[in-house]
Amino acid sequence: MGKEIRQIYGEEEMRAFGAEVAQNLARPVVLELVGDVGVGKTTFTQGLAHELGVQEPLTSPSFTISKRYALPDGGELVHYDFYRLADPGIMRDELAETLANPANVVVIEWGGEVAELLPKNRLRLVLALTDDGSRRVEVDD
Repeated sequence: MGKEIRQIYGEEEMRAFGAEVAQNLARPVVLELVGDVGVGKTTFTQGLAHELGVQEPLTSPSFTISKRYALPDGGELVHYDFYRLADPGIMRDELAETLANPANVVVIEWGGEVAELLPKNRLRLVLALTDDGSRRVEVDD
């Protein structure tokens, strides 16, 4: 994809953008989503998951740290939210195991505390709320 900037207007557009990104993914892949609370990270991931064939509703893992969803062609979509993670050490083994499976698609929100564990070649999306209420998404791979 290279470096790209998108302006997103509304939840449906954010889900559609997630679906578009899913169509262009080559596994294994790690997506790091950066942005404040309420900016659309989980909404983006819902569109991504739907396009990848996840059958169950995707919800934020804010209180559980991680959620796993089966992909129809093998592997899992693993969605992490490290916002409430006080000590990243407790997630090192699980994250390393998840990253080692080449069939997985890994989405990480609030990854700052585990940045040293993430592969250098991850897809990074920075989401920000704009003055008009839309979202500015900067994609860097």
